[in-house]
Amino acid sequence: MRNNKRRIILGGILLLVAVYVYMAYDPAKSAWFPKCPFLVLTGLKCPGCGSQRAIHSLLHGDIGGAFAFNAILVLSLPLVAFLLYLEWVRKKRPRLYSGFYQPWTPLVLFAIFLGWGIARNIWDW
Repeated sequence: MRNNKRRIILGGILLLVAVYVYMAYDPAKSAWFPKCPFLVLTGLKCPGCGSQRAIHSLLHGDIGGAFAFNAILVLSLPLVAFLLYLEWVRKKRPRLYSGFYQPWTPLVLFAIFLGWGIARNIWDW
């Protein structure tokens, strides 16, 4: 139990540091942030391209700008919040947890992100 508490505290500290870095430095202008290797090698945007800039925009309250950088990231935030909730209530509400986590769930999510990666290069979003 003690190790879990330490992990939670360490995770919280790391999250706060990451939030500070993304608020203080613009990924588009700072050399600290890596470029997307897929974009550099192919010239095509991967499903995650623009995520760093989108996070920066979200932390500054610019939802429209974040959506322009990576729409799937912005649209997936409610899903991420729901997944975190499911993990939190995993033992209290096992039927809800097992109802969402089906064998096909990762395949559907993979198909959505793959489709987004293809669509954003076809329509140049």
